[in-house]
Formats: sequence, C-alpha cells, structure tokens
Amino acid sequence: MESHDETGCQAQQGPILCVNNCGFFGSSSTMNMCSKCHKDMILKQEQAQLAASSFGSIVNGSGKEPVLAGIMDVQATPFEPKHVLAAPPNNFSSGTSSELPKPKEGPTRCNTCRKRVGLTGFSCKCGNMFCATHRYSDKHECPFDYRAAAQDSIAKANPVVKAEKLDKI
Repeated sequence: MESHDETGCQAQQGPILCVNNCGFFGSSSTMNMCSKCHKDMILKQEQAQLAASSFGSIVNGSGKEPVLAGIMDVQATPFEPKHVLAAPPNNFSSGTSSELPKPKEGPTRCNTCRKRVGLTGFSCKCGNMFCATHRYSDKHECPFDYRAAAQDSIAKANPVVKAEKLDKI
C-alpha cells in the first residue's frame, strides 16, 4: 500500500472547530465551517447577488422589472409629515350627515331589561340584542312573524309542479 505522502492526501489530525467560533465542528468540504454557518454564508451570498442584479437592472433601466423601479421611486420621495392633517377642522355648518362624527357606542345591552350583555348577547331576527333570559321570541314580545317567514321559505323551496293537460282523442 502506498503511504499518504506519496498520494498527496493528508490524514486529518483531529476534529476542526468551526471558523466562526460557534462551538460546532467544521469540515474541509464546508471551508472549515459547521453546516449551519456554511448554509448561512451561502444564503447571504445569494441574497447579495440578487440585490446586485436587481440594482443593476434598475440602474440600466431594463424593462424586466418595472415594479421594482416603481417601488424605488416611491421610497426615494421624501415624506413631509407637516403637510398631513390628522382630521379636518370641525366645521359643521356646511357639512352633510356623512361628515358628522359618529357618536361613541356604549356597551351592548339587552333590549328588554337593559342588562349589559357584551359578547354573550343573542341577536334576534327582529334585529335587537337580548340577554340569556330574554333571548326567546315569547320572552321579549318579538314583532318578527316567524310563521310568514316559514311559509315563504317553504314556498320557495317547493315550487308548484303542474303537468300539461293531455289532448283528448
């Protein structure tokens, strides 16, 4: 057998620590880095190449990436917060009802007993909110006509099928 000196191969002396001093062991196939550091380095190189190529296409004005050029123009414009108003002044004399600020809504309450219901309230088909005691239609004198609604839904679900009359001979 040939010795290592004759073939040009070197025997590994022992485990090699990662070049980035992360505490893991590296290998010569990953430039003496551990697998995590090597993967991070490759990812950074790819991102740098992508950024350089996209910047070059923006500078050259190629038509391949017009969206990035538009984004760069928007980011390049200075933002002047002193010209932006948070709200127009309260001038209600010439305004319509849409310009009026909405009054702050209070907590949701039962329409019958005025008890606070919050998230546990029950909405009825009449459009009102009720507590657990008054949630049923007979407990809050609901004006909604359940019978007519049921008749309409049955009529829509079951159309009348009528056969044509036969001609008599």
